[in-house]
Amino acid sequence: MKHLRSKNAIGTAIGISALVTVLSASPVAAAPDGKEVFDRNCSVCHSIMPPPKSAPPIVPIASRYRQQFASKEKGIARMVSFLKSPSKEKVLADPQAVTRFGLMPPLQLSNAELTAVAGWVWDQGTAGGMGRGAGAGRGQGNGGCIQK
Repeated sequence: MKHLRSKNAIGTAIGISALVTVLSASPVAAAPDGKEVFDRNCSVCHSIMPPPKSAPPIVPIASRYRQQFASKEKGIARMVSFLKSPSKEKVLADPQAVTRFGLMPPLQLSNAELTAVAGWVWDQGTAGGMGRGAGAGRGQGNGGCIQK
């Protein structure tokens, strides 16, 4: 009887060891790549740089998010919220963009995919030097051309 219990204990230990080996050897699901998510789901409508396709280009959108949010984390959270459930109240793109292109449909992607693509879009805000113009919102003429 003692011999049988010893064999059972050894068999259990081997089984557990094999299970741990299999579980630790199986690859952990890699986080989605934002560029790949964009290429698969967004690039049909959005170009990266102007000119636009059937939706606003990504770089100006990213630049607007960067202007509105001090941190990447907050910008991504807002972008993910918009992508899940687009509404005119959540739009940060140029207000004329909704008039010109309409409101985009909600994306049927996982949270991980939405976060990945939003992070990638955020990073495009530094591409091509897009953003505020040379006047930085102050105007360049300092009122010199205004007739009085």
